[in-house]
This record gives sequence, structure tokens and C-alpha cells, in this order.
Amino acid sequence: MTGKIRHRLNDPLSSGVYRATRAEEALTAARGSDLRVSRIALTRAPDKPALLAEIARALEFPQWFGGNWDALEDCLTDLSWRPAAGHLLVLEGAQRLARDDLGVLLDVLASSAEFWAERGRPFIVVMVSGPASLPPLVRARKA
Repeated sequence: MTGKIRHRLNDPLSSGVYRATRAEEALTAARGSDLRVSRIALTRAPDKPALLAEIARALEFPQWFGGNWDALEDCLTDLSWRPAAGHLLVLEGAQRLARDDLGVLLDVLASSAEFWAERGRPFIVVMVSGPASLPPLVRARKA
């Protein structure tokens, strides 16, 4: 199973936002890859400013980061200060976010993934215990 996940993580055409029950599924599959892995604890983000600050801290955003949704998308579609063949973001605790903030965050992440896919670089976001509307990182085995 790890091989299938590793293939998905390294495939630019698989760039997108996924859900998983455990962070370890993605983290284990990413070991030894050229992906830059960022594990982001959203449990420390009770509101939008804290959410954006936590992402900025984890991804080492430059000082010009404006602390708003547009600036988040600008930084996620740049990442020149974090050179890598691709990026894997593992977000934990998103279920605690306000529904509106979660919706905007998902839109920004999906748009950023599309941006990187068009440039041939994987950008995978895994939301641990993310919304059921997201596709699963690991597909259930058929009985």
C-alpha cells in the first residue's frame, strides 16, 4: 500500500487535497522521496489569524506575507524560499476550524495544487480527519 501512496505523492497529476485517518500514512510514504514535507498542527489555531500564522510559521513564509487569504495563496504558489521537487503538507486538527475558514482554506489549497500540477510539480495536501467531501489518500480495499 505504501508504494501506491508514494506514487500518488510524487505524481504532479495527483496534486490536490486529500483526507486520511492518520498522518503516518502519508509521512511513511514520503520517506526517501524528493518531496519537502511540512506537518502543520492546526490544533493551535483557534481562529483565522492563528491559522494563517501557523501555516506561515510551518512553511517559513517570508516577512512580506500579509496574513490574509490572498497572501496565503500568493505564498503557496511561490515557495521559492523552499526549493523542492514537490511539496507534501500534512494538516492535523482542521476539524476544529470554523466552517467558513475551512471552506476558504480548502479553496486556496486546491487552487495552489492546481497551480503546481500545471507546472509539473506535485503539491499534495493531506488533511488528517479531514472533511468527508475530500477524496481519500488511501482508497478502501474491496472485499
